[in-house]
Amino acid sequence: MNFPERFSNLPPYAFPRLRALLDHHTPGGDVVHMTIGEPKHDFPAWVTNVIVENAAGFQSYPPNEGSAELRGAISDWIKRRYDVSVDPMTQVMALNGTREGLYNAAMALCPEQKNGAKPVVLIPNPFYQVYMVAAISVAAEPVFVPATADTGHLPDYASLSPDVLNRTAVAYICSPANPQGAVASRAYWTQLIQLAEQYDFRIFADECYSEIYRDTAPVGALSVAQELGADPERVVLFNSLSKRSNLAGLRSGLIAGGPDTMKRVHQLRAYSGAPLPAPLQAAAARVWADEAHVANRALYQEKYRIADRVFDGLDGYMAPEAGFFLWLPVEDGETAALKLWQDTGVRVLPGAYLAQGDGTANPGRGYIRVALVAPAKQTEAALHTLRSCLY
Repeated sequence: MNFPERFSNLPPYAFPRLRALLDHHTPGGDVVHMTIGEPKHDFPAWVTNVIVENAAGFQSYPPNEGSAELRGAISDWIKRRYDVSVDPMTQVMALNGTREGLYNAAMALCPEQKNGAKPVVLIPNPFYQVYMVAAISVAAEPVFVPATADTGHLPDYASLSPDVLNRTAVAYICSPANPQGAVASRAYWTQLIQLAEQYDFRIFADECYSEIYRDTAPVGALSVAQELGADPERVVLFNSLSKRSNLAGLRSGLIAGGPDTMKRVHQLRAYSGAPLPAPLQAAAARVWADEAHVANRALYQEKYRIADRVFDGLDGYMAPEAGFFLWLPVEDGETAALKLWQDTGVRVLPGAYLAQGDGTANPGRGYIRVALVAPAKQTEAALHTLRSCLY
């Protein structure tokens, strides 16, 4: 039996790789999970009621691109959040989680060639792993661009050669950044959008952590694109309820872009998409429309303050601007994660598992990622344990 070679060089995914590193060792204390970005705060209690009230919808196939109510709620949220108007029928689509959209957008929008050559997909390094597999799936060349302390933990795409930029079809960018918590400023977005206009590539703006921040809401790519008068097809936005509303299991994401962009995304969804069941769409519409529950970001702001106190004076500690991860410097991420597990039972993710490159060429090698998703008291205790063990 023959199998395709296109994915033969994929490294093991981060979490199976972590299990292989840790699980055959005995934890040194009560297990504390700080690896995955899965919020543990309460979601709105009324979500369950909405699902029950609409349970008859499980009997029917759901609207493929999202119900009119859901797309309208998403469109209204984009207007409130970014002050950008998008048509709910032609510029918005509901996703079964943003990972689906970040993958399928490349399938729908990345051309087979760019300027007569193999297309390039730009990816920050470290990165959310779906970006890489999307690039490989469309037979593009993934180009990993360091997002390190030297570049403010965001990729400097403008530093690339004209040869690479002329072949670039898509640039992924995550702001607030996973894993580092850096936020793209208005100036950063302006430079990137102008670069995309100059070299004619699309920006896939992954803004899933945009609603968890310290003081000021991160500026969005759509807002800056509108201010600049950029091509309306230039930026494709992705966001979700997973972080904003503590509803990772609801799988409600969004994709929004220009009408020509979305026409192609809609076409692919018609053939291969997996829409949310109708009762979940009804719940998602209510959640997108509600802002009161998003006050839960204050719980994360409390945990930022806890982390700042615990790691005060630690050389290389970078207080995250947004999101809910700490990106902590260590000599070697795998060694640190294993020691922490064996000595204390605290479970974190080696930074190298989120990046590409061998040895010291991997920009995540000297870091661990720590998720601040547990309640504040548990988080504080675990962070003190972590500091005592590793520093």
